[in-house]
Amino acid sequence: MTDTVIRTLSASDTHLFDAHPDPLDAREGHRRTTFRPEWKRVALRDGEVVARGAWWGGPEDAEPVNINWFDVAEGQEQAGAELLRSAPWQVELEINLPGDWRERPDLRSAAEARFAAARAAGYELLVERFLYRWTPEHGLPERPGRLRFEAEPDDAVFLDALRRIHSATLDAHALRAIAEGGVDQAAQEELDFFHWCPSPREWWQTARTPDGDLAGIHIPAHNPSGPTIGFIGVLPRHRGQGYAYDLLAECTRTLVEHGAESITAATDRTNHPMAANFTKAGFPVVRERINFHPTDRTEPTDRTA
Repeated sequence: MTDTVIRTLSASDTHLFDAHPDPLDAREGHRRTTFRPEWKRVALRDGEVVARGAWWGGPEDAEPVNINWFDVAEGQEQAGAELLRSAPWQVELEINLPGDWRERPDLRSAAEARFAAARAAGYELLVERFLYRWTPEHGLPERPGRLRFEAEPDDAVFLDALRRIHSATLDAHALRAIAEGGVDQAAQEELDFFHWCPSPREWWQTARTPDGDLAGIHIPAHNPSGPTIGFIGVLPRHRGQGYAYDLLAECTRTLVEHGAESITAATDRTNHPMAANFTKAGFPVVRERINFHPTDRTEPTDRTA
């Protein structure tokens, strides 16, 4: 077997990326995603593309924030691993899959080839997530009217709320941040993400009970691909009242009032209460996402050609 050649693409040869089969229909999932040609890489054997990856970031980002398109031919898992391992960016890997991938042997086999390549490259499973998309035919969720929503210009209010929300969280990304640097790190990472989103700061809202007590926050947002439910969080002392649905309904309606014709969202598969709220609010699961994070922080070996 010939050696694997790893190649970083440019605008002139980005057609190589499209030369690989797409059994998991990643292209459909990324029809609103803009990838930079120079952040696309392929692995070739005997001139044939056997693995490919597209790293992604916002239009102002100097480096990608994740890799969210990764394919590898079955039997070529080591080539896929080398593609990941040799990259100059060691960032989180997102593998987006059709919702029925577990039930279809062909899709399951294709997915497991990608998982095996990721693990061989030093990545570990972080979380499995549901991906949702609301569209008008699903109807707007009704506002229960139990909470008072208002804009809050002070970031300190949101940061304090995030600390309290993440002091008892089911979210795998937040739990990882807490393990690395405590609740303060988890809260700051969320706040940084909200500021990174290209949507107005004044959309952020607090939610208060009729007596004025802070019950939660919600962040209607746009990521570079379009409108999204940025964050829904209920403070621990107010959980058990179903307020997450109230926040989700308000967040959805706010985005629609600002022109959204479809809205994406995501939650961890293990976060059963939030998954139930998305279902209740008319958000169907459209795909699933498996998140891996890199554990090997050694410098990559560059074998690009």
